[in-house]
This record gives sequence, C-alpha cells and structure tokens, in this order.
Amino acid sequence: MKEKLLGMTLEELRGAAVSCGLKPFVGTQLADWLYSKKVRGWDAMTNMSKASKTALSERYDLGTEAPCGTAVSSDGTKKYLFPVSSQENTGEQSAIEAVMIPDDDRRTLCVSSQAGCKMGCRFCMTGRQGFHGNLDAAGILNQFISIEESRNLTNAVFMGMGEPLDNYGAVSRAIDVLTAPWGFAWSPKRITLSTIGVIPVLRRYLDTQKCHLAVSLHNPFPEERLEMMPVQKAYPVEDVVSLIRQYDFSGQRRVSFEYTMFAGFNDDKRHADALIRMLRGLECRVNLIRFHKIPDFPYVSSSERRMEEFRDRLNNNGIICTIRSSRGEDILAACGMLAGQHLQHH
Repeated sequence: MKEKLLGMTLEELRGAAVSCGLKPFVGTQLADWLYSKKVRGWDAMTNMSKASKTALSERYDLGTEAPCGTAVSSDGTKKYLFPVSSQENTGEQSAIEAVMIPDDDRRTLCVSSQAGCKMGCRFCMTGRQGFHGNLDAAGILNQFISIEESRNLTNAVFMGMGEPLDNYGAVSRAIDVLTAPWGFAWSPKRITLSTIGVIPVLRRYLDTQKCHLAVSLHNPFPEERLEMMPVQKAYPVEDVVSLIRQYDFSGQRRVSFEYTMFAGFNDDKRHADALIRMLRGLECRVNLIRFHKIPDFPYVSSSERRMEEFRDRLNNNGIICTIRSSRGEDILAACGMLAGQHLQHH
C-alpha cells in the first residue's frame, strides 16, 4: 500500500520529494497544492512537471477520497458519508460521516476521528455501534478537502464520530496541519475538540494545543453519569474538571461543557445546583443540548420550558449557559445521531 501525502508535515513532504529523486522545493509545492489550494488530484498541480508527478505518484497516494454519499437537511445542514480510511480497520465494511453546518457567514465542519467509538455512551448512536477503526490523519483531513464547501469552511469541531483523544496521534497531526502556516494556516481559535474526558491525553492536548475544548459532562452526579457514560468509572468527571482548573481559559482559548437534557433524569434544580457548584469560579460556558430520540432508549428530551429554567438558573448563578440550536435532525446529522450506516439512503 502506498504511503499517503495528505497529513504529512512540510519537512515530510520535502523528504518524500527527495526520496523520489526530486528537489526539496517540490515538497513545498505539494504542501501548497494539498493544504492551501486543497486540490484532489495530480492533474490540478499545474506548476509541477509531468515527470515529477509521475515519480511521486508511483510511490505515494495523495490521500484524498471523494465522499460516497450526501444528504441535505431542510435547514441547510449537509451530511457527507466517506468510506473508512483507516490503518487499524477491523476489516468490516464501514463508513464515517462529516457534517457541514451553515450559519450566516459561518461554515462549520463537524469532523469524525474514528469509525464508531469505544466509549459506549448509552444515548449516542455512534457509541452504540461499537468501534470499527481509527482514522489516520489523511482520513481526518480528507473531510476538509473533499467536500463541496472545502474552500469556504470557517470553523471545525471534532464532535463527529469517535472520541478524539482515543485517537490523539492522528488528531493532533491533523490539527498541526490545520494550524501550520504551511498548512491550512487556520487560527487555533477556529477549532474545538470535544471529549468525554480521557484524562492523561487531555493533559497532553491542553499542554500542546491552543484550540478550544468542549467536555461532554451530561450529569454532575458521578453515580448517575456512570449509568449513561461508562467512562465515568475510569475518568471521573470531577477529576476532569479538577484538571481543567489547572489551565488558563481567561484568554483566547475557551472551555465549554456539553449537557444533553433528559426529561426526569438530569434536568431538575438539584442537577442545576450541583452543576453550579462543580463549575463555580471556572471561566467556562455550558451548552444545553436537546436529546434526539434514538431506538431502544427509554429517555426523551426535556421540554423547552424545563431547558429554559435550567439555563436561567445557571446564568443567574454566574455560569454562562445557552441552549444550542439543533441542526440536521431530519437527516440523522444532529448530536449523537451519527452512525455511518446510511449508504443506501443517499
């Protein structure tokens, strides 16, 4: 199998050029075509000689791959389906999904980092399907390059399929390419990584990256959170918050906490007050999320009124809280609904 150029650093691209008997500047040209111009084929690289492209293509793949399906929501949200590009695939036929969310002049890409997920959160369709493989950096970056809106994206959230910190080698490499001046040249402020709180890797992320952080919290009471999220046993949310308190979020980097609202389970004053106690004094935001009903799961979303009461109670106690708009539910693209199993519907 040929090595993929997509996901390589500038020095690695120069090394790839030299390995083919070419000058290092050819690697610089490759970085410009792949990351700045976001081309998807050799023919588009018009300032490179045919001999150079032939030599490179004999040893390397670009790493770009077109989506194999799309679906468009009534609200303009678009879901793209990609075949798995994995170095650790289990051998099963699988796919991942990326979601493009338009909002005025913003175009946010919700990125997947794994096919499936190991974390097993009961309310998440991705988690319930099990784990099918890690994406490599090319598979992650391909979601940015091979969609129709690739040149107009303004933001990215690692909130698609998978736990990003469970595949941090590939995720961190992709973020490096996104933020490097020779890469996409994005500001880290345009990127948010969402995690359930894999503590050892979370510390590495906070030490080495400047992107925003979103933590899937969902319940402030350990025993209740454990009912929904098995990770609570290994990485208690109280320890996650304690770690986050060691870092400065008063400047450009932000931290938010995601809180999916389940009627009668985590949406009363007791939960709100416990959440206030847990987060008091921390520069953060809480995003309340409507639960989107999934098969064979007993809970339903809290009412609009209950969500507003919960939001107001947090805001009145000094915790900035908003209700996140729900997007793409009609095409199974909303939070917790990505499953990568809808090829036949596109």
